[in-house]
This record gives sequence, C-alpha cells and structure tokens, in this order.
Amino acid sequence: MDKPTRIFDRDFEWQHLARFAGRAGRGPQLGILSGRRRQGKTYLLDALTDQVGGLYFGATQATAAESLALLASALGDHLDSPVPPRFADWDEAVTYLYTTSELADTVVVIDEFPYLNAVVPELPSVIQREADRAASRGRGPSLLLCGSALSVMGRILAGDAPLRGRANLELVVRPFDPQLAASYWGITDPRLAVQTHAVVGGTPAYRGFVNHDRPRDVDDFDAWVLRTVLDPGTPLFLEARYLLAEEVTTLREASIYHSVLAAVAAGNNSRGGIAAHVGRKATDLTHYLNVWEDTGLLVREDDLFRSGRSRYRIAEPLITFYEVVSRPQWGRLEAGHAGTVWADGRARFSAQVLGPHFEHLCRQWAELAGTDVFGELAGEVGTGVVADPARRSQIEVDVAVLAPAQSSRPRRVLSLGEAKWGKTMTLAHVERLRRAAQLLQARGYDTTATRLTCYSGTGFDRQLTAAAADEPRIQLVELADLYST
Repeated sequence: MDKPTRIFDRDFEWQHLARFAGRAGRGPQLGILSGRRRQGKTYLLDALTDQVGGLYFGATQATAAESLALLASALGDHLDSPVPPRFADWDEAVTYLYTTSELADTVVVIDEFPYLNAVVPELPSVIQREADRAASRGRGPSLLLCGSALSVMGRILAGDAPLRGRANLELVVRPFDPQLAASYWGITDPRLAVQTHAVVGGTPAYRGFVNHDRPRDVDDFDAWVLRTVLDPGTPLFLEARYLLAEEVTTLREASIYHSVLAAVAAGNNSRGGIAAHVGRKATDLTHYLNVWEDTGLLVREDDLFRSGRSRYRIAEPLITFYEVVSRPQWGRLEAGHAGTVWADGRARFSAQVLGPHFEHLCRQWAELAGTDVFGELAGEVGTGVVADPARRSQIEVDVAVLAPAQSSRPRRVLSLGEAKWGKTMTLAHVERLRRAAQLLQARGYDTTATRLTCYSGTGFDRQLTAAAADEPRIQLVELADLYST
C-alpha cells in the first residue's frame, strides 16, 4: 500500500500501519498508536482509513452518553445505514463492533481514546473481553486505538492492564529528528536550522500554525520570531499554554507544576535546583516530577558518572521557549509589545534555550554516529559530572559517549565532549576534557582511546585547529557535521 504523496516522510510509521491494515480480515487485531500532540497521528490515520475504506472515529471531550451517540452516528455513516444503530451503553457498542459482519474485515480507528477512557473507565476491559471472544471465533475487526495523553496510552498495555499481551501493533509517532525537521522547513543553513529547532522542535504541525512562514536566513530569524511565536495573531502564540493547560487543568496545585517547568527551563535541572527555585524540599517534588515525566513533557537523564544523580530536560522546545521568553512578559505580549519583549529576552534565549538545546542536539548526533566517528557504535550517550578533589572543582561533560558495558573489562569511554553554542572554542576546553579523562581513568574507567571532542556553534581558534590536526585524539565537530548525512 503506497504512502500518499501528501505525507512528508513517516515511512517507518506508514510501513507498520500498512502491514496492520493488510492483515485485516485474517482475524481480530489490536493496535496502539501514541505520540505527543501535533505530530501528525490523525493525519496518518485519516490517510490510512481513506485508502483501505476503514472506519475513523475521533473522540472528543464529551460525556459517555454523547460519545456513544457520536460513535453510533459514525457507524451509521460508514455502513451507509439510513438509521444509525442505537446502543444502551458502551458494553453494547463494543460488542456490536466485534460481532457485526460488515466490520469483520475492516480497520476501525478510535482516535483520542484517552477522552473515552476518562468517561468510560471500564472500556479497556470491555474491549479485552470482546477481543478474546472474537479471537476464539477467528473473525473480528482490526481495532486501532490512538491517543496523545502518553500517561494514559502507556498504561493500556502495562502491568496487569486488561489489554496487556493482546496488541499486534504498538507504535509511537515521534517528532522529526533535527535533520529531517530542517528539510521539512526547507532550511539548509545549519545555524539557522538549530535556532529554528530551538523554538518549534520537530513538531510538523507548527509549520502550518505559522502559514508555512519560515526564516529566510540567519538575519531574518529575529523578525521571524516576532511575526510567529511572539505574535498574538498566530496559533503558535498560544500553543504552549494550550499544551500545558491540557495537562494541569485537572491537577491540584497547578502553580507548582508550572513552577517546576519554569525551574528546569531556567537551568535549574537537578532535584535540588528545582526545589530551591520552587521553594519546596526536594522530597516534596517527587510527585510533581513523576507526573510531568508521565506526560512525556519532562525527561529525566541519569548522570553517567555519578550513580543516583540525574537532571531534567523539557522535551518540547516550544514550552522551553515559552517559559524563558514569553511567560515572564505575557501581559506585554498580549498588548502587542513583542519587540520590547524580544529585545529583553534575546539574551536569555541564547543562554537558557539555544545553549542547552545545542548540547542536546550534539548528544542526539553522537548517539546515532557511525563507527567512523568514535571508532565503534555508542552504547550509552549522556551527560556527567566528574569530581576533581585536588582542585576542589567539578568538570561537567556535556556529551559523554560510553562503549557497551562488558562484564570482563572496565567501562570504556569512547568520547568526552564539550559543547559551546556562542563561544569560539580553544585549547582550554580540550585540557578540561583531558583532565576529566585522567580522573575517570583513576576511578577505573578505560580512557586510553577516549576522543576529546569539541562541539561548536561558532568555531575553533587557530591553536585548537592546529592541535586537532596533530593529535588524532582531539575531535572537532562543527554545525555542518550535525546536519550531514
């Protein structure tokens, strides 16, 4: 089944959805499709059901009774019935889906399933019962459940959930990677690509939110920010607030949840730093951090060199931008003073958004690097802090690349890297990494072949460039390297 030409990339996702649809009619199936909002899940499912003549039903925030009536109406339209079916309850509706002969060979999509699950908590159990009965008969629909609430979708097949072990497909639609996002936006300048990605990330829907307006070049970037994400007349202006509202409106102490994100966006990414920013004890924030992790908006990353230590990162760049630039001056933005707000927030954007975002992009690149970059494929990529007791200091490694663990030998460090977005890198950065390698060697790591890698968004001075030419251990990674295939 060919992918429609209107769908950009998503070859991997389409391949799996097409296989799922191709098995329709051979017996009942269950598929789970999830992913954060605006990634194009509905776009994919709509195209799929259109090609195979399937039934698409998009749930809404409605009562159980209203949702039941909407499903009945969708069924009536799909079956071309002059009178839609009528159901007494959801038990009866699900039984109908699994027993009606007209749907036995059909792909049935229920989009935004978490909305239904919220008002009909027993729905997964009912689906499980009817799916098992259909399996015993050897005939039934290919049911595909989709949703954006990651915490809900993640529980559908977890632990002792009713549907655990019954899925034929479990697929996550993720944002475009940085290289693909640049291609999607039509940006060929790596520096401009990083800046744009730091605002809109790899979420495809955001291009439509700004009417396909893209920055023409680096000099146009500031003007592009003013006419898009900081312009109250564009849908992108309110998007971050909508995303957050969807997650916290039903939660108590919503202000604490917002403050936790604000702390992380400001660079306070450890538990202690977040606690100090919020004004609570670190132990009191466990629940709030766990809730954000469950939503997929907050990611916890372990320190590779300090057991039990971790730091947090906001997964959605637009929310980081909102917390750093927009939220502190929201009233001025609504009043139309975007120029003043951006002039005030531009430095914070560079330090608190662009800098950390560039580091994250470097780690993503290192994680997918081929054997020609570090000598072999990475086993683990992350950040880490190396203590230097003799100098009473700590060395933060922005991009640490470890080889796969082997029980018979010390853990090998393939690369220690430092990433600087706005500074020309010098030999001093290499010496810091060299010192970190020495300290790790003393702690039992194998650093005999460790590359000392400098990632720069600005460039390298002549002394560092000359040293890299003479010493193969020194590795220089430029912006163009991050976007090379």
